[in-house]
Amino acid sequence: MDRHTLLSHIGFFEDLDHDACVALAARFEERTCDAGVDVFVEGADGDSLFVVVDGAVDIHKGEGKNKTTLASLFSGQMFGEMSLFDGSPRSATATTTKPSTLLVLDQEDFRAFVKSRPDAALAIMGELAQRIRSTNDLFASQVSRDVLEEAQEHLSLGQRVADTVASFGGSWTFILVFVLAMASWMGGNLLFADRGAFDPYPFILLNLMLSTTAALQAPVIMMSQNSQAAKDKLLAQNDYLVNLKAELGIQNVLKNQAEMLQRLTLLERAVGAAAKTTTKSEGTT
Repeated sequence: MDRHTLLSHIGFFEDLDHDACVALAARFEERTCDAGVDVFVEGADGDSLFVVVDGAVDIHKGEGKNKTTLASLFSGQMFGEMSLFDGSPRSATATTTKPSTLLVLDQEDFRAFVKSRPDAALAIMGELAQRIRSTNDLFASQVSRDVLEEAQEHLSLGQRVADTVASFGGSWTFILVFVLAMASWMGGNLLFADRGAFDPYPFILLNLMLSTTAALQAPVIMMSQNSQAAKDKLLAQNDYLVNLKAELGIQNVLKNQAEMLQRLTLLERAVGAAAKTTTKSEGTT
């Protein structure tokens, strides 16, 4: 696929006309990378945009267990475009996951292209507006949810019984009922010991019942604890997703603001240059 055809299928440049795509494609340079190569790292100076011609690239933050993959990019996708506008340090790391061929556009080449084609600047600003709308949609979508209610709906009958037994067994109601039952049992058997009590001292039947109750109650309580541990894990995962969405959302807002300001600056410069050129042409005429 020709460079200009590839660019015309990328959202950032799809509103450019054929001539503009051809002119812009001529400013790209081709670069090949092996798998596992860092195209750029977080915090490095940024001054270029990349388009994946072939291969795959992961955009991620952090290292090791703290590594978070923000996006996986393949042929026909673009990354690193923010540096074209403000030249700020990279906000993430880009690493090839396969042998890849990339097209690279430097900041100076891009600015020269925009200055020579103000109409292209307007087309790119339209794409920027669409990205801002996408960010708004991101905030409109809901990640937080009542995971406890969802988990409760999927509990089996045995788990529900275990939770109920554990809840009752860990209450003052159970303690009072248990004490009253034992006192009544022992008191009645002591009172009617000489009249044929059904469980005379030392209350062998009562000891058997207490041992059986303890033996059954222990695994029931463990089942309830396992269920609660699963709920706690769901809560932790949901909190992580909410925090991650908030962090990414804030980053997107800041990036879009910087991109919008830079776009406006470039547009003003391009319009001013075009106006000066028109004035000179009229004066010469």
